[in-house]
Amino acid sequence: MTNEWFDRPGGEPVELKESDPLWPLVAAEWTNRTQSAIVPTVARIEHVGSTSIPGLIAKPVLDLQVSVPDINDESEYRPGLESLGLVLRQREPDHRFFRPPAGEPRLVHVHVCEEGSVWEHDVLRFRDRLRADPNLAAEYATLKLGLADRFGTDRLSYNNGKAQFISRVIASE
Repeated sequence: MTNEWFDRPGGEPVELKESDPLWPLVAAEWTNRTQSAIVPTVARIEHVGSTSIPGLIAKPVLDLQVSVPDINDESEYRPGLESLGLVLRQREPDHRFFRPPAGEPRLVHVHVCEEGSVWEHDVLRFRDRLRADPNLAAEYATLKLGLADRFGTDRLSYNNGKAQFISRVIASE
């Protein structure tokens, strides 16, 4: 299975904001809403991404990682996520990406992966390493600022520009 996009990413600007102390609270609300929407599916839901790192600049969009028993059984989680106003935007073999429809305010991105997967492990490892190391988080912030300045409205290039740093952090001990 290849990477399948539904409505390719547009030219929305990469706008970075200072860390907001409300982000963890809003993430907790979305976590509760998400868990309720996908019951009875047993899922682990984690606040991930830059908004989950205290003090880190970020696009003001919360990222939630939802780990499910079987990612290929979309009937177990997709209807619930859609009931929250989210749409499936991308399908990869080990990842499903949901967000509000194009043109709607982006408050949250939901990333679905399988429990115990490399995707789940890597995302959590990256988050936890940045939470534990303020110097590493500062280095990431500098990279993000440079990429946002360089790529402006090209979110794919912005994200691709972070890939090597993320891989290095995940691989480090």
